[in-house]
Amino acid sequence: MRNYLALILVFAGLTAQLKAQFAQATAQPAHPIAQPAQLTTRTISGLVTSQENGSPLEGVAVWAKGDTLPSGTQADGMYYLPVSNRDSVLVFSLEGFQPQEIRLTSAGEYNAVLRKRQVQPFNPIGNWRAVFQLKPGVEVPITFDIQTAAGDSLKAYFHNAEERFDGGRIRQTSDSLYIFLDQFDNELAFRIDGSDLTGVLKKQDGTGTPLPVTAQAGVNYRFRDEGVKPVGNISGTYDITFHSAGGKDEKAVGLFRQDGSTLKATFLRVTGDSRYLEGIVERDHFYLSSFIGSGPGYYTGTFTTDGQLKGEVVGGHGGQDFTGIHDEKASLPDAYTLTYLKPGYTSFDFRFPDVNGQFVTLQYKKFRNKVVIVTIGGTWCPNCVDETSFLSPWYAANKGRGVEIVSIQYERQTDTAFVRKVLSRQREKYNISYTQVFGGLADKQGVANSLPSLNAFLAFPTTIFIDKKGKVAKIHTGYSGPATGLYYQQFEKEFNDEVDELIKK
Repeated sequence: MRNYLALILVFAGLTAQLKAQFAQATAQPAHPIAQPAQLTTRTISGLVTSQENGSPLEGVAVWAKGDTLPSGTQADGMYYLPVSNRDSVLVFSLEGFQPQEIRLTSAGEYNAVLRKRQVQPFNPIGNWRAVFQLKPGVEVPITFDIQTAAGDSLKAYFHNAEERFDGGRIRQTSDSLYIFLDQFDNELAFRIDGSDLTGVLKKQDGTGTPLPVTAQAGVNYRFRDEGVKPVGNISGTYDITFHSAGGKDEKAVGLFRQDGSTLKATFLRVTGDSRYLEGIVERDHFYLSSFIGSGPGYYTGTFTTDGQLKGEVVGGHGGQDFTGIHDEKASLPDAYTLTYLKPGYTSFDFRFPDVNGQFVTLQYKKFRNKVVIVTIGGTWCPNCVDETSFLSPWYAANKGRGVEIVSIQYERQTDTAFVRKVLSRQREKYNISYTQVFGGLADKQGVANSLPSLNAFLAFPTTIFIDKKGKVAKIHTGYSGPATGLYYQQFEKEFNDEVDELIKK
Protein backbone atom coordinates (compact mmCIF):
# COMPACT_ATOMS: atom_id res chain seq x y z
CA MET A 1 0.00 0.00 0.00
CA ARG A 2 2.85 2.38 0.86
CA ASN A 3 4.50 1.75 -2.48
CA TYR A 4 1.24 2.30 -4.30
CA LEU A 5 0.70 5.68 -2.53
CA ALA A 6 4.26 6.69 -3.33
CA LEU A 7 3.65 5.83 -6.95
CA ILE A 8 0.57 8.08 -7.06
CA LEU A 9 2.46 11.01 -5.48
CA VAL A 10 5.36 10.70 -7.89
CA PHE A 11 3.04 10.47 -10.86
CA ALA A 12 1.16 13.62 -9.73
CA GLY A 13 4.45 15.54 -9.41
CA LEU A 14 5.81 14.84 -12.87
CA THR A 15 6.54 17.99 -14.84
CA ALA A 16 4.65 18.94 -18.00
CA GLN A 17 7.82 18.44 -20.01
CA LEU A 18 8.24 14.85 -18.80
CA LYS A 19 4.62 14.12 -19.58
CA ALA A 20 5.19 15.45 -23.10
CA GLN A 21 8.25 13.22 -23.48
CA PHE A 22 6.19 10.25 -22.40
CA ALA A 23 3.27 11.10 -24.69
CA GLN A 24 5.57 11.39 -27.69
CA ALA A 25 7.38 8.16 -26.94
CA THR A 26 4.15 6.20 -26.42
CA ALA A 27 2.22 7.53 -29.43
CA GLN A 28 0.23 4.72 -31.03
CA PRO A 29 0.56 3.87 -34.72
CA ALA A 30 -2.28 4.66 -37.12
CA HIS A 31 -3.14 0.98 -37.47
CA PRO A 32 -2.58 -0.71 -34.07
CA ILE A 33 -1.51 -4.30 -33.96
CA ALA A 34 -4.10 -6.65 -32.59
CA GLN A 35 -3.58 -7.20 -28.84
CA PRO A 36 -3.70 -10.45 -26.95
CA ALA A 37 -7.04 -11.16 -25.42
CA GLN A 38 -5.58 -11.41 -21.90
CA LEU A 39 -2.68 -9.60 -20.24
CA THR A 40 -0.78 -10.47 -17.09
CA THR A 41 0.78 -7.65 -15.03
CA ARG A 42 3.53 -7.43 -12.47
CA THR A 43 5.31 -4.61 -10.62
CA ILE A 44 8.97 -3.98 -11.22
CA SER A 45 11.24 -1.60 -9.32
CA GLY A 46 14.74 -0.22 -9.41
CA LEU A 47 17.20 2.53 -8.52
CA VAL A 48 18.25 5.40 -10.84
CA THR A 49 21.53 7.15 -10.10
CA SER A 50 23.83 9.73 -11.69
CA GLN A 51 26.94 8.49 -13.45
CA GLU A 52 28.75 11.65 -12.36
CA ASN A 53 28.71 11.00 -8.60
CA GLY A 54 26.50 7.97 -8.03
CA SER A 55 23.84 9.97 -6.20
CA PRO A 56 20.17 8.99 -6.56
CA LEU A 57 18.15 10.99 -9.08
CA GLU A 58 14.68 12.23 -8.19
CA GLY A 59 11.98 12.97 -10.76
CA VAL A 60 13.21 10.59 -13.47
CA ALA A 61 10.29 9.57 -15.73
CA VAL A 62 10.12 5.81 -16.13
CA TRP A 63 7.75 4.02 -18.50
CA ALA A 64 7.44 0.94 -20.62
CA LYS A 65 7.09 1.48 -24.36
CA GLY A 66 3.51 0.82 -25.39
CA ASP A 67 2.11 1.30 -21.88
CA THR A 68 0.02 4.27 -20.77
CA LEU A 69 1.02 4.70 -17.13
CA PRO A 70 4.41 6.28 -16.29
CA SER A 71 6.16 6.26 -12.98
CA GLY A 72 8.82 8.48 -11.51
CA THR A 73 11.70 8.16 -9.10
CA GLN A 74 11.38 9.32 -5.52
CA ALA A 75 13.93 11.28 -3.47
CA ASP A 76 15.88 8.09 -2.87
CA GLY A 77 16.04 7.36 -6.61
CA MET A 78 13.63 4.40 -6.38
CA TYR A 79 10.72 3.75 -8.72
CA TYR A 80 7.89 1.18 -8.87
CA LEU A 81 6.15 0.46 -12.16
CA PRO A 82 3.39 -1.96 -13.18
CA VAL A 83 4.24 -3.64 -16.51
CA SER A 84 2.43 -6.21 -18.64
CA ASN A 85 3.64 -9.25 -20.50
CA ARG A 86 3.46 -7.32 -23.78
CA ASP A 87 5.98 -4.66 -22.61
CA SER A 88 9.52 -5.03 -23.92
CA VAL A 89 11.58 -1.87 -23.28
CA LEU A 90 11.90 0.45 -20.27
CA VAL A 91 12.63 4.15 -20.87
CA PHE A 92 14.33 6.46 -18.32
CA SER A 93 14.24 10.24 -19.00
CA LEU A 94 15.30 13.34 -17.04
CA GLU A 95 15.94 16.84 -18.32
CA GLY A 96 19.66 17.52 -18.61
CA PHE A 97 20.53 13.82 -18.88
CA GLN A 98 20.76 11.43 -21.81
CA PRO A 99 17.75 9.07 -21.88
CA GLN A 100 18.39 5.37 -21.37
CA GLU A 101 16.52 2.25 -22.53
CA ILE A 102 16.65 -1.23 -20.93
CA ARG A 103 15.06 -4.35 -22.42
CA LEU A 104 12.59 -6.07 -20.12
CA THR A 105 13.13 -9.68 -19.14
CA SER A 106 11.59 -11.81 -16.43
CA ALA A 107 13.61 -9.97 -13.77
CA GLY A 108 11.84 -7.82 -11.20
CA GLU A 109 14.53 -5.16 -10.67
CA TYR A 110 16.06 -2.80 -13.25
CA ASN A 111 18.61 -0.22 -12.15
CA ALA A 112 19.69 2.63 -14.42
CA VAL A 113 22.65 5.01 -14.45
CA LEU A 114 22.05 8.28 -16.35
CA ARG A 115 24.79 10.40 -17.86
CA LYS A 116 24.54 14.19 -18.12
CA ARG A 117 24.08 15.63 -21.61
CA GLN A 118 27.20 17.20 -23.06
CA VAL A 119 26.29 20.89 -23.34
CA GLN A 120 28.31 22.88 -25.86
CA PRO A 121 29.81 26.01 -24.25
CA PHE A 122 28.31 29.29 -25.46
CA ASN A 123 30.40 30.79 -28.25
CA PRO A 124 29.43 34.37 -29.24
CA ILE A 125 31.79 34.62 -32.21
CA GLY A 126 29.99 35.05 -35.53
CA ASN A 127 27.05 36.91 -37.04
CA TRP A 128 24.03 38.07 -35.05
CA ARG A 129 20.62 39.62 -35.71
CA ALA A 130 19.21 41.76 -32.89
CA VAL A 131 15.69 43.16 -32.56
CA PHE A 132 14.90 46.18 -30.37
CA GLN A 133 11.38 46.52 -28.94
CA LEU A 134 11.16 50.26 -29.59
CA LYS A 135 7.58 50.38 -28.29
CA PRO A 136 4.59 48.01 -28.31
CA GLY A 137 4.19 46.64 -31.83
CA VAL A 138 7.36 48.28 -33.19
CA GLU A 139 10.44 46.11 -33.70
CA VAL A 140 13.71 47.49 -35.06
CA PRO A 141 16.13 44.87 -36.46
CA ILE A 142 19.88 45.34 -36.82
CA THR A 143 22.82 43.04 -37.56
CA PHE A 144 26.27 42.79 -36.03
CA ASP A 145 29.14 40.38 -35.61
CA ILE A 146 31.45 39.47 -32.75
CA GLN A 147 35.10 38.66 -33.36
CA THR A 148 38.25 38.11 -31.35
CA ALA A 149 40.53 41.09 -30.88
CA ALA A 150 43.95 41.63 -29.33
CA GLY A 151 44.80 39.34 -26.46
CA ASP A 152 41.85 37.01 -27.12
CA SER A 153 39.42 39.74 -26.11
CA LEU A 154 36.10 40.12 -27.95
CA LYS A 155 34.72 43.05 -29.95
CA ALA A 156 31.36 43.83 -31.54
CA TYR A 157 30.94 45.40 -34.98
CA PHE A 158 27.61 46.86 -36.11
CA HIS A 159 26.54 46.60 -39.76
CA ASN A 160 24.81 49.48 -41.51
CA ALA A 161 24.84 49.42 -45.33
CA GLU A 162 28.54 49.56 -46.32
CA GLU A 163 29.67 50.36 -42.78
CA ARG A 164 31.05 47.94 -40.19
CA PHE A 165 31.26 50.12 -37.09
CA ASP A 166 33.58 49.26 -34.22
CA GLY A 167 31.00 49.04 -31.46
CA GLY A 168 33.13 48.21 -28.47
CA ARG A 169 34.58 45.74 -26.01
CA ILE A 170 32.78 42.68 -24.65
CA ARG A 171 32.73 40.88 -21.33
CA GLN A 172 31.31 37.38 -21.02
CA THR A 173 30.40 35.51 -17.81
CA SER A 174 28.90 32.07 -17.32
CA ASP A 175 25.36 33.31 -18.00
CA SER A 176 25.69 36.85 -19.40
CA LEU A 177 27.23 38.86 -22.23
CA TYR A 178 27.92 42.60 -22.06
CA ILE A 179 28.75 44.84 -25.04
CA PHE A 180 30.13 48.12 -23.70
CA LEU A 181 29.25 50.95 -26.08
CA ASP A 182 31.74 53.34 -24.50
CA GLN A 183 31.49 55.92 -27.30
CA PHE A 184 27.93 56.69 -26.14
CA ASP A 185 28.27 55.63 -22.48
CA ASN A 186 25.74 52.83 -23.15
CA GLU A 187 25.83 49.07 -22.90
CA LEU A 188 23.97 46.04 -24.22
CA ALA A 189 23.40 43.72 -21.25
CA PHE A 190 22.35 40.23 -22.34
CA ARG A 191 21.39 37.04 -20.55
CA ILE A 192 22.62 33.94 -22.39
CA ASP A 193 19.61 31.83 -23.33
CA GLY A 194 20.90 28.69 -25.02
CA SER A 195 22.46 29.94 -28.24
CA ASP A 196 20.50 33.22 -28.17
CA LEU A 197 20.59 36.43 -26.12
CA THR A 198 17.92 38.35 -24.21
CA GLY A 199 18.54 41.72 -22.61
CA VAL A 200 18.38 45.51 -22.73
CA LEU A 201 20.14 48.56 -24.11
CA LYS A 202 20.83 50.89 -21.18
CA LYS A 203 23.01 53.70 -19.90
CA GLN A 204 26.18 52.54 -18.17
CA ASP A 205 25.31 54.57 -15.07
CA GLY A 206 21.84 52.99 -14.84
CA THR A 207 19.88 56.16 -15.57
CA GLY A 208 17.07 56.36 -18.10
CA THR A 209 14.69 53.66 -19.32
CA PRO A 210 16.22 50.39 -20.61
CA LEU A 211 15.19 49.30 -24.12
CA PRO A 212 14.40 45.56 -24.51
CA VAL A 213 16.40 43.68 -27.13
CA THR A 214 16.88 40.07 -28.21
CA ALA A 215 19.58 38.61 -30.44
CA GLN A 216 19.73 35.42 -32.49
CA ALA A 217 22.98 33.79 -33.56
CA GLY A 218 23.83 32.87 -37.13
CA VAL A 219 21.18 35.06 -38.79
CA ASN A 220 22.48 37.29 -41.57
CA TYR A 221 19.35 39.07 -42.78
CA ARG A 222 18.18 42.39 -41.31
CA PHE A 223 14.54 42.62 -42.39
CA ARG A 224 13.09 39.25 -43.31
CA ASP A 225 12.46 39.06 -47.08
CA GLU A 226 8.97 37.61 -47.47
CA GLY A 227 9.24 37.58 -51.26
CA VAL A 228 6.92 40.58 -51.73
CA LYS A 229 8.30 42.33 -54.82
CA PRO A 230 8.56 46.15 -54.93
CA VAL A 231 6.17 47.94 -57.29
CA GLY A 232 8.95 50.33 -58.31
CA ASN A 233 12.48 51.58 -57.72
CA ILE A 234 12.93 54.67 -55.54
CA SER A 235 16.65 55.18 -56.18
CA GLY A 236 17.60 58.84 -56.46
CA THR A 237 17.62 62.21 -54.71
CA TYR A 238 14.53 63.55 -52.96
CA ASP A 239 13.42 66.93 -51.68
CA ILE A 240 12.33 66.00 -48.15
CA THR A 241 10.31 67.95 -45.60
CA PHE A 242 10.23 66.85 -41.96
CA HIS A 243 7.10 68.01 -40.15
CA SER A 244 6.95 68.80 -36.43
CA ALA A 245 3.97 68.90 -34.10
CA GLY A 246 4.44 72.64 -33.67
CA GLY A 247 3.99 73.21 -37.38
CA LYS A 248 7.64 74.09 -38.03
CA ASP A 249 8.94 72.27 -41.10
CA GLU A 250 12.57 71.35 -41.75
CA LYS A 251 14.00 70.84 -45.22
CA ALA A 252 16.25 67.90 -45.96
CA VAL A 253 17.66 65.88 -48.82
CA GLY A 254 17.01 62.14 -49.09
CA LEU A 255 19.45 59.85 -50.89
CA PHE A 256 18.08 56.40 -51.81
CA ARG A 257 19.77 53.42 -53.50
CA GLN A 258 17.58 50.43 -54.26
CA ASP A 259 18.78 47.09 -55.63
CA GLY A 260 15.88 44.67 -55.98
CA SER A 261 14.23 44.67 -52.56
CA THR A 262 17.39 45.91 -50.75
CA LEU A 263 17.40 49.60 -49.83
CA LYS A 264 20.18 51.86 -48.56
CA ALA A 265 19.60 55.50 -47.72
CA THR A 266 20.50 58.57 -45.72
CA PHE A 267 18.88 61.93 -44.98
CA LEU A 268 20.87 65.17 -45.03
CA ARG A 269 19.67 67.96 -42.77
CA VAL A 270 21.23 71.29 -41.91
CA THR A 271 22.40 69.76 -38.62
CA GLY A 272 24.00 66.69 -40.25
CA ASP A 273 23.07 63.39 -41.86
CA SER A 274 21.30 60.29 -40.53
CA ARG A 275 24.37 58.18 -41.34
CA TYR A 276 24.06 54.75 -42.95
CA LEU A 277 20.51 53.38 -43.15
CA GLU A 278 19.78 49.90 -44.45
CA GLY A 279 16.52 48.11 -45.10
CA ILE A 280 14.01 46.59 -47.47
CA VAL A 281 11.29 47.51 -49.97
CA GLU A 282 8.06 45.49 -50.06
CA ARG A 283 5.40 46.41 -52.62
CA ASP A 284 5.04 50.20 -52.03
CA HIS A 285 6.47 50.22 -48.48
CA PHE A 286 10.03 50.75 -47.29
CA TYR A 287 11.72 50.08 -43.93
CA LEU A 288 15.15 51.35 -42.81
CA SER A 289 17.17 50.95 -39.62
CA SER A 290 20.58 51.73 -38.16
CA PHE A 291 22.52 51.31 -34.92
CA ILE A 292 26.04 52.14 -33.74
CA GLY A 293 25.48 52.30 -29.99
CA SER A 294 23.50 55.45 -29.23
CA GLY A 295 19.96 54.29 -29.98
CA PRO A 296 18.32 52.45 -32.87
CA GLY A 297 17.19 54.56 -35.83
CA TYR A 298 14.02 53.49 -37.63
CA TYR A 299 12.40 54.98 -40.74
CA THR A 300 9.34 53.60 -42.47
CA GLY A 301 7.17 54.88 -45.29
CA THR A 302 5.35 54.43 -48.57
CA PHE A 303 6.01 55.64 -52.10
CA THR A 304 4.21 56.14 -55.38
CA THR A 305 5.51 55.31 -58.82
CA ASP A 306 5.45 59.02 -59.74
CA GLY A 307 8.20 59.80 -57.19
CA GLN A 308 6.40 60.82 -54.00
CA LEU A 309 7.30 59.63 -50.50
CA LYS A 310 5.44 59.68 -47.23
CA GLY A 311 6.92 58.31 -44.02
CA GLU A 312 7.85 58.58 -40.38
CA VAL A 313 10.95 58.58 -38.22
CA VAL A 314 9.82 56.30 -35.39
CA GLY A 315 11.03 56.88 -31.84
CA GLY A 316 10.37 55.22 -28.52
CA HIS A 317 8.27 58.12 -27.27
CA GLY A 318 6.93 59.52 -30.53
CA GLY A 319 7.90 60.13 -34.12
CA GLN A 320 8.26 62.69 -36.87
CA ASP A 321 6.43 62.57 -40.18
CA PHE A 322 8.09 63.43 -43.46
CA THR A 323 7.09 63.83 -47.08
CA GLY A 324 9.21 63.98 -50.19
CA ILE A 325 9.30 64.25 -53.94
CA HIS A 326 11.90 62.97 -56.38
CA ASP A 327 14.18 65.87 -57.35
CA GLU A 328 17.75 65.30 -58.47
CA LYS A 329 18.48 69.00 -57.83
CA ALA A 330 17.30 68.99 -54.23
CA SER A 331 19.69 70.90 -51.97
CA LEU A 332 20.15 72.47 -48.55
CA PRO A 333 21.15 76.05 -47.64
CA ASP A 334 24.86 76.80 -47.93
CA ALA A 335 26.41 75.36 -44.73
CA TYR A 336 28.97 78.21 -44.69
CA THR A 337 26.30 80.92 -44.34
CA LEU A 338 24.26 79.73 -41.34
CA THR A 339 26.64 80.43 -38.45
CA TYR A 340 28.73 83.59 -38.37
CA LEU A 341 30.28 86.18 -36.07
CA LYS A 342 28.05 88.84 -34.58
CA PRO A 343 28.58 92.40 -35.85
CA GLY A 344 31.60 93.94 -34.18
CA TYR A 345 33.49 90.64 -33.85
CA THR A 346 36.33 89.65 -36.19
CA SER A 347 37.93 86.94 -34.06
CA PHE A 348 36.81 83.94 -32.06
CA ASP A 349 38.15 82.86 -28.68
CA PHE A 350 37.27 80.84 -25.58
CA ARG A 351 38.66 79.82 -22.21
CA PHE A 352 37.83 76.23 -21.29
CA PRO A 353 39.62 73.50 -19.27
CA ASP A 354 41.13 70.35 -20.73
CA VAL A 355 40.70 66.93 -19.06
CA ASN A 356 43.50 67.80 -16.61
CA GLY A 357 41.81 71.01 -15.52
CA GLN A 358 44.27 73.28 -17.34
CA PHE A 359 42.54 76.20 -19.03
CA VAL A 360 43.13 76.65 -22.75
CA THR A 361 42.68 79.76 -24.90
CA LEU A 362 43.58 80.56 -28.51
CA GLN A 363 45.95 83.24 -27.17
CA TYR A 364 48.38 80.50 -26.13
CA LYS A 365 51.73 80.39 -27.90
CA LYS A 366 50.86 76.96 -29.34
CA PHE A 367 48.27 78.55 -31.63
CA ARG A 368 50.04 81.79 -32.60
CA ASN A 369 50.81 82.32 -36.28
CA LYS A 370 49.12 79.05 -37.16
CA VAL A 371 45.96 78.07 -38.98
CA VAL A 372 43.53 76.83 -36.31
CA ILE A 373 40.48 74.64 -36.84
CA VAL A 374 38.00 74.72 -33.99
CA THR A 375 35.33 72.02 -33.97
CA ILE A 376 32.36 72.15 -31.59
CA GLY A 377 30.93 68.73 -30.78
CA GLY A 378 30.40 65.98 -28.23
CA THR A 379 31.34 62.34 -27.71
CA TRP A 380 27.62 61.36 -27.73
CA CYS A 381 26.98 62.82 -31.22
CA PRO A 382 27.02 60.35 -34.18
CA ASN A 383 27.91 63.06 -36.73
CA CYS A 384 30.71 64.22 -34.43
CA VAL A 385 31.98 60.63 -34.41
CA ASP A 386 32.21 60.79 -38.21
CA GLU A 387 34.01 64.13 -38.07
CA THR A 388 36.47 62.80 -35.47
CA SER A 389 37.17 59.79 -37.72
CA PHE A 390 38.15 62.29 -40.41
CA LEU A 391 40.00 64.89 -38.30
CA SER A 392 42.25 62.60 -36.25
CA PRO A 393 44.18 61.00 -39.14
CA TRP A 394 44.06 64.30 -41.05
CA TYR A 395 45.77 66.11 -38.18
CA ALA A 396 48.39 63.39 -37.80
CA ALA A 397 49.29 63.85 -41.48
CA ASN A 398 49.14 67.68 -41.57
CA LYS A 399 50.17 69.06 -38.17
CA GLY A 400 53.68 69.68 -39.45
CA ARG A 401 52.31 72.24 -41.92
CA GLY A 402 51.52 74.85 -39.27
CA VAL A 403 47.96 73.72 -38.47
CA GLU A 404 46.34 73.10 -35.09
CA ILE A 405 42.96 71.64 -34.16
CA VAL A 406 40.98 72.34 -31.00
CA SER A 407 37.87 70.36 -30.18
CA ILE A 408 35.40 71.98 -27.78
CA GLN A 409 33.34 69.17 -26.27
CA TYR A 410 29.86 69.66 -24.81
CA GLU A 411 28.71 66.60 -22.89
CA ARG A 412 25.53 65.21 -21.28
CA GLN A 413 27.01 65.43 -17.80
CA THR A 414 29.32 68.02 -16.35
CA ASP A 415 31.03 66.32 -13.40
CA THR A 416 34.77 66.06 -13.79
CA ALA A 417 35.01 62.26 -13.52
CA PHE A 418 32.44 61.72 -16.26
CA VAL A 419 34.01 64.23 -18.63
CA ARG A 420 37.48 62.78 -18.10
CA LYS A 421 36.11 59.27 -18.74
CA VAL A 422 34.30 60.00 -22.02
CA LEU A 423 37.02 62.24 -23.46
CA SER A 424 39.76 59.78 -22.56
CA ARG A 425 37.83 56.95 -24.19
CA GLN A 426 37.39 58.99 -27.35
CA ARG A 427 41.07 59.97 -27.49
CA GLU A 428 42.11 56.36 -27.15
CA LYS A 429 39.65 54.93 -29.66
CA TYR A 430 40.40 57.44 -32.42
CA ASN A 431 44.04 58.08 -31.54
CA ILE A 432 43.40 61.81 -31.11
CA SER A 433 46.52 63.91 -30.69
CA TYR A 434 45.02 67.40 -31.05
CA THR A 435 43.75 69.58 -28.17
CA GLN A 436 40.40 68.84 -26.53
CA VAL A 437 38.63 71.07 -24.01
CA PHE A 438 35.35 70.83 -22.14
CA GLY A 439 32.82 73.57 -22.91
CA GLY A 440 29.88 72.54 -20.74
CA LEU A 441 26.53 70.82 -21.00
CA ALA A 442 25.30 69.64 -24.42
CA ASP A 443 22.59 72.23 -24.86
CA LYS A 444 22.46 74.42 -27.98
CA GLN A 445 21.41 77.53 -26.12
CA GLY A 446 24.06 76.85 -23.50
CA VAL A 447 26.68 76.55 -26.25
CA ALA A 448 25.57 79.86 -27.74
CA ASN A 449 25.80 81.53 -24.33
CA SER A 450 29.31 80.19 -23.75
CA LEU A 451 30.50 81.39 -27.16
CA PRO A 452 29.08 84.93 -27.33
CA SER A 453 30.82 85.91 -30.55
CA LEU A 454 28.62 83.52 -32.59
CA ASN A 455 25.25 84.69 -33.92
CA ALA A 456 23.71 81.32 -32.92
CA PHE A 457 24.53 77.68 -32.46
CA LEU A 458 22.58 75.34 -34.75
CA ALA A 459 24.37 72.00 -35.00
CA PHE A 460 26.81 69.53 -33.49
CA PRO A 461 29.38 69.62 -35.01
CA THR A 462 30.16 73.15 -36.17
CA THR A 463 33.63 73.82 -37.59
CA ILE A 464 35.43 77.18 -37.47
CA PHE A 465 38.43 78.01 -39.73
CA ILE A 466 40.79 80.64 -38.28
CA ASP A 467 43.70 82.20 -40.18
CA LYS A 468 47.22 82.82 -38.90
CA LYS A 469 46.26 86.31 -37.69
CA GLY A 470 43.45 84.95 -35.54
CA LYS A 471 40.66 86.08 -37.87
CA VAL A 472 37.71 83.82 -38.65
CA ALA A 473 37.78 82.84 -42.31
CA LYS A 474 34.79 80.46 -42.50
CA ILE A 475 32.30 78.63 -40.30
CA HIS A 476 30.73 75.36 -41.44
CA THR A 477 27.45 74.24 -39.82
CA GLY A 478 26.76 70.51 -39.50
CA TYR A 479 28.59 67.64 -41.13
CA SER A 480 28.03 65.48 -44.20
CA GLY A 481 29.61 62.14 -43.35
CA PRO A 482 30.76 59.25 -45.54
CA ALA A 483 27.20 57.87 -45.84
CA THR A 484 26.36 60.87 -48.06
CA GLY A 485 28.77 59.85 -50.82
CA LEU A 486 29.43 62.79 -53.15
CA TYR A 487 28.44 65.30 -50.47
CA TYR A 488 31.15 63.91 -48.20
CA GLN A 489 33.72 64.00 -50.99
CA GLN A 490 32.77 67.61 -51.67
CA PHE A 491 33.21 68.51 -47.99
CA GLU A 492 36.65 66.84 -47.88
CA LYS A 493 37.73 68.83 -50.93
CA GLU A 494 36.42 72.13 -49.55
CA PHE A 495 38.08 71.43 -46.18
CA ASN A 496 41.48 70.75 -47.72
CA ASP A 497 41.22 73.65 -50.20
CA GLU A 498 40.36 76.07 -47.39
CA VAL A 499 43.25 74.93 -45.17
CA ASP A 500 45.70 75.04 -48.10
CA GLU A 501 44.63 78.59 -48.90
CA LEU A 502 44.96 79.73 -45.27
CA ILE A 503 48.42 78.20 -44.95
CA LYS A 504 49.60 80.15 -48.00
CA LYS A 505 48.51 83.51 -46.58
